Amino acid sequence: MKQLITILLLFVTTVVFADDFQTIDQTAESETTDTLIVLEQPTTLAPEELKWKPDPLKSVWLGVIFPGLGQIYNRSYWKLPIVYGGFMGCGYAIGTNNEKYEAYKQAYRDIITDAGHLSTDPNRSYNAILPEGYTIERLGGETGYRNILRDRQNSYRRYRDISIVVAIAVYALSIIDAYVDAQLFDFDISDDLSLNVEPQLYFDDQNRRTAELKLAISF
Repeated sequence: MKQLITILLLFVTTVVFADDFQTIDQTAESETTDTLIVLEQPTTLAPEELKWKPDPLKSVWLGVIFPGLGQIYNRSYWKLPIVYGGFMGCGYAIGTNNEKYEAYKQAYRDIITDAGHLSTDPNRSYNAILPEGYTIERLGGETGYRNILRDRQNSYRRYRDISIVVAIAVYALSIIDAYVDAQLFDFDISDDLSLNVEPQLYFDDQNRRTAELKLAISF
């Protein structure tokens, strides 16, 4: 009888351990299958990773090479009329002021050369530049007219130089704009941004109350 009981216990023990080993094998196989399935899944990028973003340094170099290329690279096409309009205005101002400067400079040199015996030739530079209806005598004679020519020569030279400085400033601003625009390309400007201003009381170390404004930015 004891031998029969012993044999039954051994049989039950063998069955239990066999089930345990089978369960472990099934679990391992399941994990291996899951791992293989995960590895076989194609890698997909998130929409944020697929979104194009300009390189700030590249936009700067393009803007240096030719004005407006940085804006084109950043896809800010609406800024091109502003950039090129600024350059066209500066170019017109430089050309006009330089033309008048050269005319008054030549007239001033000629009137100094002909000092004391001014020519009556209407094509002579200081006669050709006279405003319509005016004469040299009406403008203060030879001395007064010479001073006018000198002052206007200096004025238009100054205007030309200022126009050149403005053109350089427009060029620099177009480069700076390209860099900043590239840096802030993906900056959040959605409706979720908000600025709240509200009053609150502040207590210092001595428990004294002071009123202040609190600024809270939510995004």
